[in-house]
Amino acid sequence: MLRGVLGKTFRLIGYTIQYGCIAHCAFEYVGGVVMCSGPSMEPTIHNSDIVFAENLSRHFYGIQRGDIVIAKSPSDPKSNICKRVIGLEGDKILSNSPSGFFKSHSYVPVGHVWLEGDNLQNSTDSRYYGPVPYGLIRGRIFFKIWPLNDFGFLRDSPNGHRFSDD
Repeated sequence: MLRGVLGKTFRLIGYTIQYGCIAHCAFEYVGGVVMCSGPSMEPTIHNSDIVFAENLSRHFYGIQRGDIVIAKSPSDPKSNICKRVIGLEGDKILSNSPSGFFKSHSYVPVGHVWLEGDNLQNSTDSRYYGPVPYGLIRGRIFFKIWPLNDFGFLRDSPNGHRFSDD
């Protein structure tokens, strides 16, 4: 009887470890559900919106201008940021200061991207901390799950003019 109980216990532990590994791989490499916080991506994503982020694009360098990404914050590695990709490596970016008074040109170095929030007046982004290393990108957001009245694919940037090749 003891042998039967031990056998079932070890089988249960084995299945738990297997399914835990499968779940880890799914969330790390395929994607997952994320809650966004803060006003920097308004009106596209509001505070407490729930979105789906896929992680395959970052592994295959499939991130494009205009994509919304989740990345580790360059100024606080314990937190994640949700921003739109404005420039890829080699791009020349016309960056405005948050006040809008100062303009300067920046080049995105190899292995980096330029990230900005859609709400330019209320976003801490590459205008503050510069180009973000590609390795800090965790995934690409493309689908809003909550609130249900806004369920579906994300809309284009309200700052679409920022993507022109001037």
